[in-house]
Amino acid sequence: MEGASRSVILLRMSESRAAWWGRLDKVAGPVIRALARRELKRLMPVEHHPKSTDREQFTYLEALARTLAGIAPWLELDGAEIADDRERALHAEYRALASEAIAAGVLGDSPDRVNFEHGSQPIVDAAFLAHAVLRAPRFFASLPPGTREVMVNAFKSTRDRKPHFNNWLLFSAMIECALRALTGECDLMRIDYAVRQHDQWYKGGGIYGDGPNYHADYYNSFVIQPMLIDVLRSMHTLDAEWDRLLPIVIERGQRYAQIQERLISPDGTYPATGRSIVYRCGAFQHLAQMALQQALPNSLKPAQVRRALSAVIKRTLDAPETFDAAGWLRIGLSGHQPSLGETYISTGSLYLCMTAFLPLGLPPADPFWSAADAPFTGELAWSGADLPADHG
Repeated sequence: MEGASRSVILLRMSESRAAWWGRLDKVAGPVIRALARRELKRLMPVEHHPKSTDREQFTYLEALARTLAGIAPWLELDGAEIADDRERALHAEYRALASEAIAAGVLGDSPDRVNFEHGSQPIVDAAFLAHAVLRAPRFFASLPPGTREVMVNAFKSTRDRKPHFNNWLLFSAMIECALRALTGECDLMRIDYAVRQHDQWYKGGGIYGDGPNYHADYYNSFVIQPMLIDVLRSMHTLDAEWDRLLPIVIERGQRYAQIQERLISPDGTYPATGRSIVYRCGAFQHLAQMALQQALPNSLKPAQVRRALSAVIKRTLDAPETFDAAGWLRIGLSGHQPSLGETYISTGSLYLCMTAFLPLGLPPADPFWSAADAPFTGELAWSGADLPADHG
């Protein structure tokens, strides 16, 4: 009986990872495959707010950058570490497709060349692409030199526009970190300004203000904490003050990871609060990144975070009408809810949901995947289990 139970547990764990990469392919596949064929602009619909008139010039970079920001750690994974033949084949396919997709998005002769130069929005999505560079340095180093050179110039082209005085400062900082990773050079002042301002904007309890003020939304996870942590990690040993801040920022991030895990209800729902709620499971990018970086607090076991994130991913991506007939995401949180989309939201924006899949960058043997299922806090609390009180 014990052996049979162990087999059931192993099967469940295998199905859990397979469910993740299966959904990754379902969501990211249309973007990456269309771009690799240089057909994104022809095939991807552009759903947007009725009052928006300019989203077509931004939506394609959003789709490319946000998809890559989520799948980059998986692309970086050594295929030899993947035991499942099906996943290993898909992984190899995606590495080839992603290389073609990036070339299609940045090269000047491509019909799918995206916009980095005009408007403020490209600052945002150049930063998500830059985050992908930091998350998959070996993969980006393997790109053809011509593709990397054009991408570097695209990043530099965003410097002629000023970021807003809020989480956008981290977009400029992230772009500079990617430039340093790709060229060895960057503008340290842009990084320092973003780091110092966010340290001043810390409100306590694991939460940063989005600018000087607190905002009741998920931008601590969409942008602030994942980017701040990775900016500081990528600049390690370069500046003594940044090195002093890094463990402090990680400790704050661990508290926020505890909060995020407790926000998830037993059925995978969570408070539909604040801006950009249509990024769906991307609201838990921070929790996913802390798991990826093996930086979860001791109070959170990797298996319970896997189960919690699985619940959120399933709840937000399996709802009816989430995708159109051709497989493209539609605006909504649980299904198609176009009125939830702000004026800056369009089809390409929605692919920030891919950042919930960051733990796929951990090999299958990692405890995140290999440990037996464990209930998450929401399941325990609402089932009547006795559990320790929460303290920040």
